[in-house]
Amino acid sequence: MEVSELKAVIREETGKGPARRLRSQGFVPAVFYGAGSKTLPMTISAVDLKNLMKKKEENILIKLVIEDQGKKLEKLSVIKELQTEPLNRRFFHADFYEIRMDQAIEWDIPLHFKGIAAGVKNGGELLHQKREIKVSCLPAEVPDFFEIDLTKLDIGHSIKVRDIAIAKGIVVVDPPDAVIVSIVSARVEAAPVVEEVEEEASKAPEVIKQKAAE
Repeated sequence: MEVSELKAVIREETGKGPARRLRSQGFVPAVFYGAGSKTLPMTISAVDLKNLMKKKEENILIKLVIEDQGKKLEKLSVIKELQTEPLNRRFFHADFYEIRMDQAIEWDIPLHFKGIAAGVKNGGELLHQKREIKVSCLPAEVPDFFEIDLTKLDIGHSIKVRDIAIAKGIVVVDPPDAVIVSIVSARVEAAPVVEEVEEEASKAPEVIKQKAAE
């Protein structure tokens, strides 16, 4: 997996007030932490972070180059949490978690679906239950995505987690019987039989009266 570099600066001030000032100046408050590592409050350029997030969907390996009073620290990390403001979608806060290349951790891997299912061509409806699966592996072995071929999937059938081809060294955390995608019969709206019967019943007395009059 490709490693992307991101510059950061240790921030001395913490709290809501300083964080708001940073955001107004085009920066994102952030924090770096990890098992056995000291928690470091940081500042990151919002533009740099936006450009980084454009590269891939998720699971980006990041080499943080952290400036601390003239010194530079390099830390390998992943984004653990990225908060955005709900209205304008600007970055609000970022959490970076330290990783080691010799230690396996859990990752959420996106699923890419290929082809048109046979069941859809036959009038069925495609239902997605999962769009990513959780795996555990070393950082160097993290796949960008898993590809799911839908072309042979027919009505009444499904693809489960155990059906995905997994490379050696990757352990799937999700249950093997968990359904990823399935095909069901298309929903057919029931005809308003009751209403028609009631309508005919309401006409019956008139017909009877007309015949009696004759």
